[in-house]
Amino acid sequence: MQKIILSGCCGHMGRVVVDICANDPDVEISAGIDLLAQPLDGFPVFSSPASCSVEGNVVIDFSHPAALDGLLDFCIRRKMPVVLATTGYSEEQLARIQEASKAIPVFRSANMSLGINVLMELVKQAAALLCDGFDVEITERHHRRKLDAPSGTALMLADAASSALPYDTQYVYDRYNVRKPRDAREIGISSLRGGTIVGDHSVVFAGRDEVIEFSHHAASREVFAVGAVKAAKFLALVGAPGLYNMSHLIAG
Repeated sequence: MQKIILSGCCGHMGRVVVDICANDPDVEISAGIDLLAQPLDGFPVFSSPASCSVEGNVVIDFSHPAALDGLLDFCIRRKMPVVLATTGYSEEQLARIQEASKAIPVFRSANMSLGINVLMELVKQAAALLCDGFDVEITERHHRRKLDAPSGTALMLADAASSALPYDTQYVYDRYNVRKPRDAREIGISSLRGGTIVGDHSVVFAGRDEVIEFSHHAASREVFAVGAVKAAKFLALVGAPGLYNMSHLIAG
């Protein structure tokens, strides 16, 4: 049985992970880490990684980018794999994650949904086939509490399309002050925040007299929690340091 230390256990996603693990005989949460340190049934909760004294096989993080340094220090010191499911990292933090992956196994994905990662592969194929004469636009919609915009998933999808196109692309995040025709090399990314939308993403390939659209709708946060737990199981068995993502998990 894999013992999981859950960072961000008192947050919305953390509580969903707790429920998933409670019904999975292959895993258990041995400890939680959360700035609020609210007591939860079944395991102790610590206010910081440095104060966590409980053993575990792998860490799942659904907290906040500000917690990254302390969490990576904790995992490197314990030689413990970590699943980073948080979004909104800076370029400096991404570099720190890359450096940490030389010492421990690190699994990072802006979206833990299996469906989204299949969508990424479809977007790559479409971009390679439709590169001439089709404009790429991405829209994403999330709940009103989400802090970062555009979403990490929207950027993943943009990167997927960009990687398959035979030219250098430019990401355009809004057009309110743009007074010129759209450049063929742009990838437009638009964000909407409101209500309790869990996460909707669409990639539009707009050509002459025809439009192709790929969409993914998340009906609940459970899809992300299930993916994170699967990633934790995968990572606990990997052993070798490195930077892993959903493509490695899907490939087996």
